Amino acid sequence: MALLEKYKIVQVVTVFAVTLFFGCESNFKDVQKINFSEFVPNGDADQENLKYTDSGRITAILISPKMLDYSSVAFPFTEFPKGIDVTLYEKTGKRTFIKSDYAVSYALTNIIDLQGNVKITSQEGQTLETQQLYYDQKNDWFFTEKNFKFTDPKGVSSGQGIDFSKDFKVVNSQKISGEVETAE
Repeated sequence: MALLEKYKIVQVVTVFAVTLFFGCESNFKDVQKINFSEFVPNGDADQENLKYTDSGRITAILISPKMLDYSSVAFPFTEFPKGIDVTLYEKTGKRTFIKSDYAVSYALTNIIDLQGNVKITSQEGQTLETQQLYYDQKNDWFFTEKNFKFTDPKGVSSGQGIDFSKDFKVVNSQKISGEVETAE
């Protein structure tokens, strides 16, 4: 009888150990999930048409097929994964048109990162094309270190690295080549 009791005790201990092992495995997976946070947007909008105003005057219109809002993360941003089409309005009524395949607007820095077939056109016919361009909303200033093509009624130039005001009145370029008419 003592052998039978030992055999039952071994069976009970084995069942208990197996149950404990599987129970710990399940808890371990739950613990792993605690440290994993899903990166999901707070808001998701289709066919976005935003109008920005200042003292009742429209300063910009943004149109995008898709907008994702990540305003609750540590470094909040808004993503436009399917591109944007923006019109900026100056106080004088002149307009600047911006298009890109993708964009991200960072709330804390007021910087917009435009990527993929970026094209900016002024009402006067000046055009800048590049693959990536940053826009500093606070200072109304564009800049990139990427290759660019700048078309102006005075000529066409290309290069690597450029920064300019949104009205193209101030343009600073690096490594430039092309033919441009000058006042000299």
